[in-house]
Amino acid sequence: MIAKQLIEPKSIVVVGGSDDVHKPGGAVLRNLQDGNFKGSLYVVNPKMDEVQGIKACRDVKDLPEVDCAILAIAAKFCPSTVEVLAKQKNTKAFIILSAGFHEENEEGAKLERQIVETVNSVGGSLIGPNCIGVLTNHYSGVFTSPIPELNPQGVDLISGSGATALFIMDSGMQKGIKFNSMYSVGNSAQLGVEEILEYMDESFDPKTSSRVKLLYVESIEKPEKLLKHASSLIRKGCRIAAVKSGGSAAGSRAASSHTGALASSDVAVEALFRKAGIVRCNGRDELMTVAGIFMHPEMKGRNMAVVTHAGGPAVMLTDALSNGGMDVPHIEGEKAQELLAKLFAGSSVGNPIDFLATGTAEQLGYILDACDRDFDNIDGMAVIFGSPGLFPVFDVYNVLDEKMKTSKKPIFPIFPSSKIVKDEIAEFVSKGRVYFPDEVLFGNALCKIYKTPAPQPEHFEMPDMDVKKIREVVDNAQNGYLSPDEIHALLDAAGVARAKEGVSDNEEEIVKMAKEIGFPLVMKVVGPIHKSDVGGVVLNVKDEETVRREFKRMMQIKDTYAIMLAQQLDGTQVFIGAKRDDKFGHMVLCGLGGIFIEVLKDVKAGLAPMSKEEAHGMIKELKSYKIIQGVRGQEPVNEDKFAEAVMRISALVKVAPEIFEMDLNPLLGNKDNVVAVDARIRIEK
Repeated sequence: MIAKQLIEPKSIVVVGGSDDVHKPGGAVLRNLQDGNFKGSLYVVNPKMDEVQGIKACRDVKDLPEVDCAILAIAAKFCPSTVEVLAKQKNTKAFIILSAGFHEENEEGAKLERQIVETVNSVGGSLIGPNCIGVLTNHYSGVFTSPIPELNPQGVDLISGSGATALFIMDSGMQKGIKFNSMYSVGNSAQLGVEEILEYMDESFDPKTSSRVKLLYVESIEKPEKLLKHASSLIRKGCRIAAVKSGGSAAGSRAASSHTGALASSDVAVEALFRKAGIVRCNGRDELMTVAGIFMHPEMKGRNMAVVTHAGGPAVMLTDALSNGGMDVPHIEGEKAQELLAKLFAGSSVGNPIDFLATGTAEQLGYILDACDRDFDNIDGMAVIFGSPGLFPVFDVYNVLDEKMKTSKKPIFPIFPSSKIVKDEIAEFVSKGRVYFPDEVLFGNALCKIYKTPAPQPEHFEMPDMDVKKIREVVDNAQNGYLSPDEIHALLDAAGVARAKEGVSDNEEEIVKMAKEIGFPLVMKVVGPIHKSDVGGVVLNVKDEETVRREFKRMMQIKDTYAIMLAQQLDGTQVFIGAKRDDKFGHMVLCGLGGIFIEVLKDVKAGLAPMSKEEAHGMIKELKSYKIIQGVRGQEPVNEDKFAEAVMRISALVKVAPEIFEMDLNPLLGNKDNVVAVDARIRIEK
């Protein structure tokens, strides 16, 4: 719970405030005063009677009651200071700038736990420790500078790193992005990114709240909370982008199954963001480029007009857009010829629309009007305008500003010459405009936004399953890998189609099963983990003689204790897997199956449970999707059946959370059905 005193304090004390503005205590006090904090401002300094023109107290015990305390003192003094403020001065909000807590050693962690316990005991809120502070429209409680221009229509930034928050704000300010608030949560001892987002969701006002949220996250401790409130905010009309650092493959554990090796924690983050509708960014520049796009009207389609007076940047932007799944459609016809007649000879309107280095502001106006009114196959305009610095270009930027006010379609200004025409750009930004310095960064960011799906429904209909049978199998199972019979029972109860099969360690029983299932057959060893590697898979078994011969051979393979028979089916090999993560719950993965999963590693993941629509979205995002659709005469995979199987596995692991890992690899898909022909399921209770 976030106390009102943290958001809108009527009084603030800086404990450790000083005249030295090069230290956190002095800098935050200066920022509070320069930010015109309207409430009462106090300072505690044991050696001074006045600090920066404010009467100072020598001890926190000498203070009156105060809403919010900002601490810039040594870590060892913080617990006792918080104790006095919380218990004697009715302080409910604490921002601890100081370092030296759990990020350093166990002694620091003890101090941190003591502070949290005290703050919790009075129903208070704690930001930090080890942070740069809080910035809102009510007060500038940070020790960094410069302070960005605050505006209710600006972005809300929540960061797990103080330095990164500063760098993000600096990058945004250069592009004209304004901020509404900034929360640097530091060690997140009590309040982390998730809790701040929760507050923004629960206090959201469609008339006054910012519609853009930016997150920098180093660890996600409460994924369900993040998913719930990010999804809720986006459904309310907000747009959210985030950087999650620490996602390298080095963090993946070695695992015995395909799913375990592929389902790293970063895959879970990707799945969470996708499910929530969060645009995932790879760094500060991309985050602020996405934020800049968010500050413009939303583009309703994927067709972009590239307007330029320089050929090279237009080609690079066109490549970025086309490679990212957006279109730069050809413009032609009578209206195109009318536009061309208004431009200098040598200009082109085919798209990109090149009005040459000699083009005028008036001609740019003609182009933007035509794209807005005359060309139905255009959804937005990217205007690349630089300058060699030979003459002022204020008139061009004025035209852009005016057209952006009236155009029904969004106009995105890209200014590569940010140094040469800095005065013109500064004037453009002073009118409340946001621009983009790099065309490729812009193109890639726009494509990323376009490909990020809307949040998945909070509630959707789950498939019918035999829950009683599923629980019976799991409750009676031991930890470890399930037997084939147990796997068959689970898949049948979940409604997942599987091949006819049987298992035995007796030759005569195997022969009898073979006749019942029917030829051709597949024979597989039961026991070894990677069957193909040990010669434990035989395909296209067509007669009893081969069954007997291969049974005898395969039973000699190390670790083999039985042989499985299955009907041999035709189709494209696909894969579905699931893995339980301690924080994120179950991830469900899908992709091409068989050996391709190891070679291509082309999988998509979602968090259980999933709707059928979400499963369809995962399948369509696969790089190998064209193979599933059927290419060059190859029979397609029944995509609806594939999606249904993914959805059913996601429902199964919710009913049976004891499933730690499972592989359905492969399933064989054709135009009629998708059928599991091999499966491994591991239980950990």
